[in-house]
Amino acid sequence: MHAIQRQHIVDVYVWVDDAVASTTQTKKEVERKGGRPSILRDSELLTMLIWDGLTEPHKTLHGLYAWIAREYGDCFPKLPAYQNFVAHCHRLLPLLVGLLQSTLSTAAPLRFVDSTMLPVCRKVRADRHKVARSVAAWGKNWQGWHYGFKLHAAIDQNGRLAAIYFTPANESDVLQLKKLVNTATRIVVGDAGYTAQVTRRHLWRDYRCAVISPPRPKQIWLMAKWQHLLLTMRPKIEAAFGKLKGTHYLVTSFPRSVQGYALHYIRTLLGYQMGVS
Repeated sequence: MHAIQRQHIVDVYVWVDDAVASTTQTKKEVERKGGRPSILRDSELLTMLIWDGLTEPHKTLHGLYAWIAREYGDCFPKLPAYQNFVAHCHRLLPLLVGLLQSTLSTAAPLRFVDSTMLPVCRKVRADRHKVARSVAAWGKNWQGWHYGFKLHAAIDQNGRLAAIYFTPANESDVLQLKKLVNTATRIVVGDAGYTAQVTRRHLWRDYRCAVISPPRPKQIWLMAKWQHLLLTMRPKIEAAFGKLKGTHYLVTSFPRSVQGYALHYIRTLLGYQMGVS
């Protein structure tokens, strides 16, 4: 993969503009009702959000806005006031979701699945948290208790996202497995949380999809070499989560609305996806 240079922002804009033009989302669905029209085109603002994830991810829209104004003022000379910039970003959330869906590796026959916690605040502040109270929940994993959401994801062998699904943090991993596969999926590799026999039978019946997970200690001798090889590749998805959280700042407590959380998560995932494509 070639290093990303400043001039590549034009290539990103061309791709975004073509994708927006070909989407089934109508212009009326993303335009605000009343008021003066935005001085930025939708494609320009989407390019900013994607370029941020590709080059220098920022934790907040405020940091992204200041960075664009400082480093790319010549590319976007008509940058609006910050509050109008944020409002425009929120209006473009449906288009952002459509772009992410168009980049998913939906035809991948082999998928590695797992989930990761997305806390919306520290545990000691959970009782005072109000922004996502209507949709967030307490959940527990091997790291302890968390208050917020959970990202269920599947990636292909190259680390590209194949499917994603958000739930409150208290939702079971195995119950969301059907959301992460399709008719093209043949093998799913997961951890010990995906061993439920009922789910395995349903996936085989509906999708002809086999689930590979670590066997019990007394059953290791039953595992074939190819199954062992696939299980040794399972850390790929843990590495993807590590990059999303460590480099792209997927976990956040800054948004001030549920839609703000959705915008942050989707733009972060799209930036990651474009980077590994």
